[in-house]
Amino acid sequence: MNPENLKYHKEHTWVRVSGKRATVGITDHAQEALGDIVYIDLPEVDSTVEANTEFAEIESTKATSSVISPVSGTVIEVNEDLAESPEVINEDPYGKGWIAVIEMDNESELEDLMDASEYENYLEEEGK
Repeated sequence: MNPENLKYHKEHTWVRVSGKRATVGITDHAQEALGDIVYIDLPEVDSTVEANTEFAEIESTKATSSVISPVSGTVIEVNEDLAESPEVINEDPYGKGWIAVIEMDNESELEDLMDASEYENYLEEEGK
């Protein structure tokens, strides 16, 4: 199940909002599809990201995948623990497996994201 308190992007990223701060990670569906994650290329702190564009890259035993930012803004923190232990994303994608915190430029972008039930429906549609 996908946590109710998050917003979801169609590229299988999630965002947890606190004021203008958006903590971003990949969904359980995404980590399952990737398989065992062996490396993550984290974004740089103070870098600017645009919604719907790549801001990190994940390598698994199956493939290399882009991580698409659900919001625009400035990266103010990255999860350094993932550099040493990228498999944490597999183990706890909604908790310890977060990727970065973005200071949002435009909070209205959140309106373009899905809630948990919309994301569940999206996954069902995509799977057909």
